[in-house]
Parts: sequence; structure tokens; C-alpha cells
Amino acid sequence: MVGRADCIERIRRNPMKRALRVDKMTIAALHTVLGFYGDPDSLVERVPALRLLGRPLSDVQAQAQRLAPLLGDDLDATVDVVDCQSQAGSGSLPDSEIPSAGLAIRPRGSKRAIKALAARFRRLPVPVIGRVQDGALVLDLRGLDDEAGFIAQLDHLAGDDVP
Repeated sequence: MVGRADCIERIRRNPMKRALRVDKMTIAALHTVLGFYGDPDSLVERVPALRLLGRPLSDVQAQAQRLAPLLGDDLDATVDVVDCQSQAGSGSLPDSEIPSAGLAIRPRGSKRAIKALAARFRRLPVPVIGRVQDGALVLDLRGLDDEAGFIAQLDHLAGDDVP
């Protein structure tokens, strides 16, 4: 620590000093993260959250167009490509929204059918989390990095083999 002697002494006597002490693991993590930022040209490639948040809207829309036809028939539902808004995080940027595209899946049947469909997606080997909105299960695709893995799971939704 660097500073005036009286300030350093107040910190030294404060019981929170021990609780907030930085250990070797914290320093190692900070070193790694700061190393990423030392090479800004490859930062987006190396930090998945930044890569997904920075995806061009046109890429997300194209992905939605590719995926929509793969879902509807097997799920006994209509699937529409919709505009939606992504959030970077409810804690870090609660009011910041990013334009995105998604799939609105409307199962034929009651409101129970939507909740059952949402549960089936959550029970996939790699869970898929959507939101129920305006009578549909909406899957925001901004965060979908592994399109092939998502498609490979769709067979589990068609049958009753979702655990």
C-alpha cells in the first residue's frame, strides 16, 4: 500500500483488512485478465462474453433464420424469428440493452404447453434457457455460441427422451 502514514495505520487496524486481503489466487486471476487486456486486438476472441456481446446483429438474425425451420414441426409449434433485446447483465448493466434476434416458439395448446416446453429445453443435456413472453417461449440467440451443439440436441426435444 502507498499513502499517508495515518491512512495506512487506519487501514492496518481495520478488521475488514483481513477479510478483503488479496491472496495468490486473486492475484493470478487478475494477472490473467489484465494480460487479455494487454492485447486488445485479440481481446474479443479470447473473452467469450465480449465476443457474444459484440456479435453483429446481422449475424444473430441470420442464425435465427437458420434455426427457425429446424424447431417447429418436431415441437408441434409455430416458430417465428423476432427482434428482442439482450442485457449484458442485470447486476453490472441493468439498464443497458443490446439489439438482438430470437426465436418465439408458440406451442399449440394451452399456457401449460409453454411452461412444459420451457421445462423440456431446460432439461436438455446442455440446458437452454428462454423466457416466456407474449404467449411464447422466446430464445434470445445473442448468447448462442455453439450452433452445431444446439442443433444436435434438438432430437431430444422431438421425442419423450428428455430426462
